[in-house]
Amino acid sequence: MNSRTDRGRSAGSRNSHAHSRRGGRRAKQARTPRRRRLPLRYLLPSLLLVALMAMLMLRGYTHSEILADHRVRPPAATDKVPKKVLEGGPVIDTRGGHEETLSVPDHRLVLTFDDGPDPEWTPKVLDVLKKHHAHGVFFVTGTMASRYPDLVERMVDEGHEVGLHTFNHPDLSYQSTSRIDWELSQNQLALAGAAGIRTSLFRPPYSSFSDAMDNKSWPVTKYIGGRGYLTVVNNTDSEDWKRPGVDEIIRRATPKGGKGAIVLMHDSGGDRSQTVAALDTFLPDLQDKGYQFTNLTEALDAPSAHAPVTGIELWKGKAWVFLVGASEKITGGLVVALAVIGVLVMGRFGLMLLLSAVHARRVRRRGFRWGPDVTEPVSVLVPAYNEAKCIEATVRSLMTSDHPIEIIVIDDGSTDGTARIVEGLRLPNVRVVRQQNAGKPAALNRGIANARYDLIVMMDGDTVFEQSTVRELVQPFGDPRVGAVAGNAKVGNRDSLIGAWQHIEYVMGFNLDRRMYDMLRCMPTIPGAVGAFRRTALERVGGMSDDTLAEDTDITMAMHRDGWRVVYAEKARAWTEAPETVQQLWSQRYRWSYGTMQAIWKHRRSVIESGPSGRFGRVGMPLVSLFMVLAPLLAPLIDVFLLYGLIFGPTQKTIIAWLGVLAIQAVCAAYAFRLDRERMTHLISLPLQQILYRQLMYVVLLQSWITALTGGRLRWQKLRRTGVVGTPPSIPQQRTGGADRRPVA
Repeated sequence: MNSRTDRGRSAGSRNSHAHSRRGGRRAKQARTPRRRRLPLRYLLPSLLLVALMAMLMLRGYTHSEILADHRVRPPAATDKVPKKVLEGGPVIDTRGGHEETLSVPDHRLVLTFDDGPDPEWTPKVLDVLKKHHAHGVFFVTGTMASRYPDLVERMVDEGHEVGLHTFNHPDLSYQSTSRIDWELSQNQLALAGAAGIRTSLFRPPYSSFSDAMDNKSWPVTKYIGGRGYLTVVNNTDSEDWKRPGVDEIIRRATPKGGKGAIVLMHDSGGDRSQTVAALDTFLPDLQDKGYQFTNLTEALDAPSAHAPVTGIELWKGKAWVFLVGASEKITGGLVVALAVIGVLVMGRFGLMLLLSAVHARRVRRRGFRWGPDVTEPVSVLVPAYNEAKCIEATVRSLMTSDHPIEIIVIDDGSTDGTARIVEGLRLPNVRVVRQQNAGKPAALNRGIANARYDLIVMMDGDTVFEQSTVRELVQPFGDPRVGAVAGNAKVGNRDSLIGAWQHIEYVMGFNLDRRMYDMLRCMPTIPGAVGAFRRTALERVGGMSDDTLAEDTDITMAMHRDGWRVVYAEKARAWTEAPETVQQLWSQRYRWSYGTMQAIWKHRRSVIESGPSGRFGRVGMPLVSLFMVLAPLLAPLIDVFLLYGLIFGPTQKTIIAWLGVLAIQAVCAAYAFRLDRERMTHLISLPLQQILYRQLMYVVLLQSWITALTGGRLRWQKLRRTGVVGTPPSIPQQRTGGADRRPVA
C-alpha cells in the first residue's frame, strides 16, 4: 500500500511538475508579444508601388536617365602614351601586360556601327549588308541591346560581330574602375540575354583615331585590356552623324590607295537615312574594286571575338532582358493609360464646368419651378445605431423644419441608449421604432413600412438639417417623373485638415458632379445623409436592398433602370459629421468604394438592356466605372511619375505640367465653391490634398479591388461619433448632452 501510495504521489508530483511547466510555457507565451502581421491592405499597395518604382527606375536606367554621365573630357597631353600606340593601327591590344597595335590588311574594310541597335535604322543597315553579302562589327550600348535584344540576335545570326560600347555611353576617363567594370559587365549581361554570347571587342565612347589617345584615356585602355578586351578605334571616319550627304559620306569612308581600314559609321542616334543610302552605293562600288567587307577577327585572321554563354550567366542575361522588356511594356502601357485617363479627366472637368453652369442657370432663374408647389406632409426616416452623441441634435434640427413632417427614428439595436434619448425628448410627431440589429437597409425598410406619407426623406443619425431643407428637398416631386431627389450634403466638422480635405471633396467631387449627372440624367448616388423618395418608386424597385454595402448607390441605380428621374436639389442642405481620423475615413471610404463596385456589378445587365435601363447602362455606368473606380486607381501614378520626373527627368517641365493640372483642379474647385457660396479659404489645402489625400483614396480603392477579386465579404463598419455637428447655421445653437465639442457648422 505504501509503495503504491508513494508511486501515486510520485506520479502526481510528475503530473504537477508537467502542469507547472505547461503553465509556465503558456505564461511565457502570454508575456511574449505576438508579432503583428502587416495587413494586406497596406502590404499589397506598398508592394505594387515598390514594383512600379522599380520598373520606372529600370526603364530610366536603360534610357540613360538614371546614372547617366554625359560629360566629355577635352583633349589632354599625350606624353604618357607610348609612341607606337599614337602612330600605330586602330586595334589596340594591351592584354597580358604587353602593348601593341594592329591594322587591317589592304583591300579589307571593316565597317563598324556605333550606338545601336536602333529599332528603325539597324534593320535597314542589316538589310543592306545582307543584300550585298557584307559583314561588319556593331558596337552596341547595353541600354539599346537590353531594349532591342532581337536585333542583337539577328546581328549574330547573320554573321556579324558584336562589340561593347559600354552600357550608358559615358566618357570612361571620368569614371572609377568600379564604374568601368559595371559598364562592361552590364553590357555583357545584355549580350548574354539577347544572343547568348559574350565578346572581347570594345570601343570607348567618344573615341576616334589612335593618335587621339591621351594621358586620360590611355590608362583606361590599359585597364580594359587587362580585363581581356581588344580596344577598337577607327582610322576612317565617315562623319555620317553630321549628315553631310550621301556622296560626302561615301567619299570620307573610302580609303586611299587600296589600303585596309576600319570605317566608323552609326546605326543609331538620329536620322540615319543617309548612312543607309550611302551603304547601298558604297558596298557594290568597292566590292567591284576588289575590297572585302569582313568582320574584324576575319580581317586580322584571329579567332572569333564571340564566346557562348551558358549556365547561370545565360539565365541571368535572359532574366535581365525579360525584366527590361517587362518594364518597357508596363511603363509604356501605364503612360498610355495615364494619357487616356488624363484626356478623359480633362474632358470631364470641362463637361462638369459646362453642365454645372447650365444646371445652376436653369434652377436659379427667376420663376423656375419643378411643378406645383409640394406642401403635403413628409415622413423623415432616421436610421440610428449607437448615435447617442448625435441623435438629439439631429432630431431637434428636424423639429425646426418649415415643412410639415413626421419623424421616425429607427433604432437598429443600439447599445448606447439612443432610443431612450429620443423618447426622453418627448417631442411631438416623433416616433421611435425599435428592432434588433439588422443593418441600415433593414432599418430603412422598417421605417418605410411605418411611414404615413407618400414622400419619404432619409437622413443619417449624425446629420442635421436646416430649417428649409425638407421643403427644398421635396419640391422636385412637383414633377411626376421624379422618383428621387439628392440633397446637398456638407461637411460640418471642417476645422481640421482632414475635415477640410473632405469639405473640398464634398463640394467639388460630389455636388459639382451631381449637377453634371443631373443634366445627363444618370446621377449614380443619392447621399444617405440627405435624400428623398416617392413611396411608389421605392415599392416598384423593391425597397432598400442589403445586396450591397452602398445601399444609396444601389437604390439610385435601380430608380434609373425603372424609368424614374433622379435630380439634385442644391438648396436642400444637410450638415453631416465626416470622419475625423484616418482610420475612420478609411473604414467609410472602404465601404463606399466596395459597395459601389458591388452596385455596378449588380446592375451590369443595364448595359445591354433597352429602354430607361439601357440608357442608364450605356451613359451612367461607364461614367461611374471610369471616374469612380478606374481613374482614382490610376491617380497615384501621376504622383509616381511626378516624383520620377523631379529626380531623373526634365524637372522644370514636370513641375510645370503638375502645376498645370493643379491649376485646372483649382479652377474647378473654386467654381464649385462659388456655386455653393462657400469661403475660398479652405482651398489653401488643395495642393496637399492632391498629394496626400489621393494616396489614401488609392489604397482604399485598391483594398476594395482586393476584397472583390478574392471574393471577400465586408461587413458594416460603425464610425465613432463625437457629436461635433450640433446645429446648422440657420438654427440657434442649443447645448446637447451628447456633444463633447462645440459645433463648427
